Amino acid sequence: MKKPFENYAFIDSQNLNLGIRDLGWSLDFKKFRIYLREKYGVKKAFLFLGFIPANQGLYTALQSNGFILVFKPILEYKDGKVKGNCDAELVLQAMIELPNYKEAILISGDGDFHCLVKYLLEKKKLKKVLAPSHASCSILLTRLFGNQINFVEDLQQKLSYTKKGKHPS
Repeated sequence: MKKPFENYAFIDSQNLNLGIRDLGWSLDFKKFRIYLREKYGVKKAFLFLGFIPANQGLYTALQSNGFILVFKPILEYKDGKVKGNCDAELVLQAMIELPNYKEAILISGDGDFHCLVKYLLEKKKLKKVLAPSHASCSILLTRLFGNQINFVEDLQQKLSYTKKGKHPS
């Protein structure tokens, strides 16, 4: 029996990308979107990220793979580093959309989402937390919600980007 597509995913792209990159591989976002739909019944997948104009090709590819992009302006520091923390936007979007989804899938290992995870559990609206890796997952999440967490690192064989052409990033 097919799962109804009633769930929404809320993805902290910075946390996901850095966590997977630290493991030495790249996530294939097309495969990841299919995985979210098939495994968790995800109808809408919101991807939160800082906006960098030079990455327009990547954004177009992500949208064509079924992600809804939610941008935050970035801060560019004198040393060339950029910062586009989207935690508040992710929490706000999860709360705005609360009546529209059956359950949420949070993709992040960031302990700043502790309050969101706790609230969604209390309301019986949390399906799962997908943290990038065991090593990068906050103890605030693992200590209190360990049974609700799965790890993207365990899906490397299934979700790793394999070069078939030019990588969109």
